[in-house]
Amino acid sequence: MAVLERNNNLSQRMTQQLGRAIVCGDYSQHESLPTEAELCEEFGVSRTAVREAVKMLSAKGLISSRPRQGIRIMPEEDWNIFDSDLLRWSLEGNPSLKVLKEFLQMRIAIEPEAAALAARFARPERIQAIGDALEGMRVAAEAGENGLEPDIDFHISILYASENRFYIRMRDFTRTALNVSISHTNVIKGNPDGVIDDHAKVYQAIASGNAERAKNAMFLLIDEALSFIEQKLEKSDLA
Repeated sequence: MAVLERNNNLSQRMTQQLGRAIVCGDYSQHESLPTEAELCEEFGVSRTAVREAVKMLSAKGLISSRPRQGIRIMPEEDWNIFDSDLLRWSLEGNPSLKVLKEFLQMRIAIEPEAAALAARFARPERIQAIGDALEGMRVAAEAGENGLEPDIDFHISILYASENRFYIRMRDFTRTALNVSISHTNVIKGNPDGVIDDHAKVYQAIASGNAERAKNAMFLLIDEALSFIEQKLEKSDLA
């Protein structure tokens, strides 16, 4: 049992290290990855660990492994970017503004409608969870803390409150990306009270059952963050 657990841990470590290296561009997408034997030596793991890691990364769409073709990196359009590991790897370190922009574009297509659905269909306990997250943001702000976790909880709670199974399944993707996105956009805005007020407008609209106002309030909240990122992109292009 101990040997099996150790092998699983090595496979997980290998998956994390190799996956991160691929996403961060440490390997050329136009060439094959090193052989199994070379990967064993490079990462200090067994062939079993390498093979398990290859299986897991293949499932994420990152690589393909076939006899006589070796291990090849797949084109980016084949990557499962909704996978929380893959998203985290792409956002770790210093994520590009382009990635943050694309994520905000995704959010603006989903979260306003989720807020509208929450205003129409949310059960009382779901609305309470949104309110609790908002209160957590206020408490964090008063304590001089960044309030990242309650801010993330606020948005995830709205996905649940939509009572739509497909929006709810976006929770892991959303939580992973918000960990990076919020810390960037809130710093740019530099107004904690304003951030809380914007979230409060969304909550109040949902709690009062006003779907159109909830949708508009969420749209404006995300659109402002998107505008900040677009402005930074324009400045970086001009530099």
